Amino acid sequence: MEELGLSNQDLVASSVEQLTHKQVQKARKGRRLTRNLQKKVRNALESAIRERGEDRSFDLNDLFTYG
Repeated sequence: MEELGLSNQDLVASSVEQLTHKQVQKARKGRRLTRNLQKKVRNALESAIRERGEDRSFDLNDLFTYG
């Protein structure tokens, strides 16, 4: 997210699912997240990138270093 210049607010605003600033902050700090929350963060990230006009998709393993 830092490489792409996205803030927590960008992800929360572009999410169609219920995603909070607190959940995004946990993801940014590298805390362990449930698989469901990982998917929400990934979907919000892809949505935020799409709003910028780019078309990119991520695998969960690309975003989260734990299994």
